[in-house]
Amino acid sequence: MYKKINFLLIGNSRLHWAENVENNYKFFHTSQCEAFPKNFNINNIIWASVGKLPNISLKKENQIKTKDIQLINLPDYFGIDRAFASLAALKTIKNPLKKNFLIADFGTTLSITKLNSKGVIIGGQICPGFLTQMRSLEIATKNLNSPKRFKVPDIDFSIKTEEAIINGVLNSLVGLINLIFDPSKDILIICGGDSKLVENILKKNIHEFIIAPNLVMEGMISHFQNLK
Repeated sequence: MYKKINFLLIGNSRLHWAENVENNYKFFHTSQCEAFPKNFNINNIIWASVGKLPNISLKKENQIKTKDIQLINLPDYFGIDRAFASLAALKTIKNPLKKNFLIADFGTTLSITKLNSKGVIIGGQICPGFLTQMRSLEIATKNLNSPKRFKVPDIDFSIKTEEAIINGVLNSLVGLINLIFDPSKDILIICGGDSKLVENILKKNIHEFIIAPNLVMEGMISHFQNLK
């Protein structure tokens, strides 16, 4: 670990932070409009971005871009968050059978990335994430409003509209994973802000997966440390 070096990933809807606390990293997330953490020295922030830059004067020389990541068949236009997650999976997940890594990042989008055991990017799939789907229902319909609470219902079918929306959206996300995940060939890793929300539903359908909510930030830290 490196003292006083902190990390920031600018997402589409949130800011993701890794704070160095006594040579260990503490992960937390803030909204785009929240104040900059007071105890952070802006000159010592290593950062990357997939979303709109907030009103912060970040140092250009501290930015990590996709082209900086050493993975095979990684296009420069690939999201840096997906590159970090791939790097972290390759370096931290045990894979004695040399399976492919299937990484599902549950955030503003559900971004799915597949790479093989040698670090070759195979490709991926992208669809609207949990909150994005619910907000789109509210925008596109007259009578469906995005739920104010996101508690997963205990039943599969509900006469309550908000519960029906939550179940439908979560099942659409889990259904996609079910369609593309082959446990005989793949190791499934789920990460991202909504990974905990889908964890129990995934357990009902898929018994073999790894949950690593901060995989992307771990990959970012690992990349920086390997430069030293």
